[in-house]
Amino acid sequence: MKNMLCILLFVVQHSYGQMTLQLKAGQSSPKATIKDVSWLQGHWQGEGLGGIAEEIWSPPVGQSMMFVFRLLHDNKVSFYEIGHIIEADNTLVMQLKHFDGALKGWEEKDETVNFKLIKCTDNKVYFEGLTMEKTDTDQLQIYVLVNQDGKKEEIVFNYQRITTR
Repeated sequence: MKNMLCILLFVVQHSYGQMTLQLKAGQSSPKATIKDVSWLQGHWQGEGLGGIAEEIWSPPVGQSMMFVFRLLHDNKVSFYEIGHIIEADNTLVMQLKHFDGALKGWEEKDETVNFKLIKCTDNKVYFEGLTMEKTDTDQLQIYVLVNQDGKKEEIVFNYQRITTR
């Protein structure tokens, strides 16, 4: 299972998907602040990678938004991610780390998987190989470009907002 999921670590450097983009050679990330992606905050759950995926995004504080992710197969955790979007050099960067179900890290101690900002709109943010789109108040779609067995494909996570009372 870990080998299949490791594909998330290998975001390709070309524009192969319909919803994901890449920076062109020499292109810089645009100016942005964490407020530009504040619409991500909330508790989201849906389908992805053949299981039930869940993300929880904090409100923007201290020039960052943190998140946690977990993927469940047969009601067991396949893997977790912890990460954030931060303001850096007048733009945004998304960084994350992967952990298996027993919280053993996949990346080396000081390594993160980084996604550079390409552009933001009122309801969509494009990072290299990863796009997040809020399609209405209670729906979020995340597209990730992956390389599996030498084949590049875009996978999608379809989320619904979870409200707690």
